[in-house]
Amino acid sequence: MNIFICDDDENIISQLSTYIQEYFKKNKLKCPTLIPCCSGETLLSSQQHPDIVFLDIEMPGMSGITTAAKLKELNPHVIIFIVTSFMEYLDSAMEIHVFRYLNKPIDTLRLFRNLKDALRIYNAQSRQIAIETKSEVYTAYTHDIIFVESREHKITVYTTNGSYSSIHSINDWVNKLNGLSFFQTHKSYLINLKYVCHFTHDTVYLYDNRFQAYLTRRKYTLFKNTYLLYLDSTK
Repeated sequence: MNIFICDDDENIISQLSTYIQEYFKKNKLKCPTLIPCCSGETLLSSQQHPDIVFLDIEMPGMSGITTAAKLKELNPHVIIFIVTSFMEYLDSAMEIHVFRYLNKPIDTLRLFRNLKDALRIYNAQSRQIAIETKSEVYTAYTHDIIFVESREHKITVYTTNGSYSSIHSINDWVNKLNGLSFFQTHKSYLINLKYVCHFTHDTVYLYDNRFQAYLTRRKYTLFKNTYLLYLDSTK
């Protein structure tokens, strides 16, 4: 994992680096590579792949908002923290789906709490899983799985790259994807909350409305609450 800290103020870079190292040490985790840079241009030209980015808004040259937008174009899964004392940029930051908006001076407790959420999402996105069929084994990232369906004793795993007939049961898939952003809406459907477009009391629409999954009515309230919490965690 690469964590970039992009700010034209060296004191902020040093402070954030110290806090991030403290978080990993406190939680007995290996600290990722921390990469400082002083401008959006430097960040975007780096040969190293950014996974998590702490990004100032007002910098010489390219603004943080423009930099964030370009990062998202290159990698929609990059996790971006906007770090600034200028709240008027909040709406612009939210439009490009940054992960969190942190105020200067940095509140360490809030930083640690949000960093924990960011790592959870990063680990979910970067995890690979095997899809075993009768003839082959495919590898997919969990964030590319749209849903798993059980129909007429056949298990199909639908991904953004195609569908696969799995030899494993729906319960096996529930166990495999436990703790990630998946919800079993019905005994025959396990869906990825990431791809939900909208839902009614008995149907969930997925992936630009290309797919539908049954939603058991008794699970409606739990599903709605879980989905709203999921959305809140990605803001």
